[in-house]
Amino acid sequence: MRLIASLSSPYVRKVRIVLAEKKLDYELVLDDPWAAGGQTAVHNPLGKIPCLILDENEALFDSRVIVEYLDTLSPVGRLIPPPGRERIVTKHWEATADGIMDAATSIVQETRRRPAEQQSTAWIERQTGKIHAALDYMDSLLGEQPYCVGVNLCLADIAVGAALGYLDFRNPNLDWRAQHANLARLAEKLDDRPSFLSTRPPAN
Repeated sequence: MRLIASLSSPYVRKVRIVLAEKKLDYELVLDDPWAAGGQTAVHNPLGKIPCLILDENEALFDSRVIVEYLDTLSPVGRLIPPPGRERIVTKHWEATADGIMDAATSIVQETRRRPAEQQSTAWIERQTGKIHAALDYMDSLLGEQPYCVGVNLCLADIAVGAALGYLDFRNPNLDWRAQHANLARLAEKLDDRPSFLSTRPPAN
């Protein structure tokens, strides 16, 4: 398998953490989805990363689709529960964490890819509001549980950890830990795992 990726993408990091936890071999192919003539557009009509190329040269894209497929490849460290309420709860956590990534990457695109005079303060504030609301929601939902769903690591924790890591990477002034002690505790635990340590984004 080949993973077309950028080291700064939180969606890519989520997939790479799953690959590490599942102990699956793959080739990392770095690509800039914004650049003309790159690999991303060849395999994904939406022009987005991550994109997983299977042995048959078939392409899978969208991180949620990719991680669900990866979890079927090995019984090692099952990350998504079987159909039922626990699975829905896990996917609900993932959707919320992905929503934080969506808002945070939208802010990055607005502030880094648009000239200052064209940037919308209202748009940035709206996305920031989404992040704060989602953090409040997840912190309350987590409570004192050791992990997002039950007592073992699952995809929910990986998605949340990737989202929180991206906030540290791109929005360090947000200081989300100050108001979200439960999430801070979870993040500290996750950050010690080899899968998280080995996938940290490079310095700005």
